[in-house]
Order: sequence, then C-alpha cells, then structure tokens
Amino acid sequence: MEKINIMINGLPGNVAFILTGKALRDDRFCVLPFSLTGQEIEADECLVEKTAFELVRPDVRDEKIKEISDLFPSFICIDYTHPSAVNDNARFYIRNRIPFVMGTTGGDRDLLEKTVSEAAIPAVIAPNMAKQIVGFQAMMAYGGTTFPGLFKGYTLTIKESHQNGKADTSGTARDMVGYFNAMGIEYDVDQIEMVRDPGVQENQWGIPGEHLAGHAWHTYTLTSPDGSALFEFKHNINGRDIYAAGTFDAVVFLNNKLSHSDTGQTLFSMIDVLSSKE
Repeated sequence: MEKINIMINGLPGNVAFILTGKALRDDRFCVLPFSLTGQEIEADECLVEKTAFELVRPDVRDEKIKEISDLFPSFICIDYTHPSAVNDNARFYIRNRIPFVMGTTGGDRDLLEKTVSEAAIPAVIAPNMAKQIVGFQAMMAYGGTTFPGLFKGYTLTIKESHQNGKADTSGTARDMVGYFNAMGIEYDVDQIEMVRDPGVQENQWGIPGEHLAGHAWHTYTLTSPDGSALFEFKHNINGRDIYAAGTFDAVVFLNNKLSHSDTGQTLFSMIDVLSSKE
C-alpha cells in the first residue's frame, strides 16, 4: 500500500503533538515536516520523536504552502488547531485545493459545512473523532428520530469537563442537545455546564490528576417530572489516544474518496467514515 501523505496542523498543541507521534509510527502515513500554527507561537519548529517540524504562521502560510505543494503534490491535512481558526483554515485548505479532516471544534459550524459543501475539495468534518462516541451519538440520533417525545416533560442537565485550556463548549455536548430536543426535552446549548477548574475536576469529579491536562468527561442526566425516574448517560475519556484511531480512519476514508472523482459529494462526517465499507 502506498503511503498517504499527511500534514498535521496545530503543533505544538497537545492533540496535534500526540497524533503526530502516532502517525510517525504508522506505516500507512508519510508525515510532512510542516505544521500550521498560531501567530502567537514564538518557536520556529517543534520536535516530535526526534523529527523536526517547521511551524508555519498565518502571515506566511500562503507563500509557504506553494513550496510544500511543490515538494508534495498531493497530501491530506489534519486540523487540530484553535476554535477561532476553524473557518479561516477551511477556506485556506479549499483555496489551495487541499483535502482535510477537521477535528478542531468551535467556529461557525453551519458556515463551515456550507463552505465545504459548495467547494470542489472533499473534507471530513466532525466535532468528535472518537469512534465509540460517534457511534453513541448515532444511537441517540436514532432515538430522536424513532421515538419523538420519548422524554417529554423530563428535565435535563448536561455537564462536561475538559482541560482548562479548552476555549469552547464541547461540540459533542452541543450535538447531544439536539437529540434530546427531538425526544421532547426543552433545553438550550447555553444551559450546558462547562467545568474547567482543575480543583473541581479532581476533588469533586474524581478525574485522575495525571489527566487534568487532557480529558473529556460528559454526564447527561434526565429526571422525570415527579422525580420518580432518573436516566443517566456518561462517557468519560482520559487522555487523547482515543481520537487518533478515528482521525486516521477519516484520513484513509478521504484518501479512498479521492480515488473516485465522480462522487460529487464533498462534505463527509464521522458517521460516513464508520459506515463505509471501503
């Protein structure tokens, strides 16, 4: 199998760093020694497992991407940057005809999907790359479609805890609101309780200290009107390893799609990735 050229953007960020290390050890990929980064990053390079990656800031990326494309005529970008960069980065990839996997949460998601749908470049867009969580979301979406009003009258609380460096509300939690709405519950995304305080996370939630810098704990609690029934769903993730497998599956999926030029579709989700037989 010919290796897939990939460029992982977001170094020296934690998720991009972990994915880069795993990709370097994965025989399916050739990892380009470059990474788009933020303007505020002072370093010129980032070392990952003895491999140096040149950090490319926004003010020079248009010129630099031409050099990279001359060296590597075809590659797929993996984006784990910052929520504020999501929409601009998507336009950058499309403008330069670079297929991409967007794992970064936040940004204007409706605009993001519209931008990709109208482009000629395919992309996988997902607020969560963990395959098992995506599968769980699919089950909840099925519940909302098949059993509308199932929890009508129930009250809902959603609490999500992530490392204190996460700037936005969890995209997964936001999606879950829609599924619960379909099952009859009145709830708005603004009601989601975000926890970013390490002291609260460790002492009240019981999150292991070694994972305070990288975790995703979610709890969805539904209570009947008279308090006699309670349903609770949880998915607690420590570390970031779980996101790598899904991200790499998305890359392989996208690479397969690129070999079928007649598909016409450009916007894909992790549900498409999971259900693919390719």
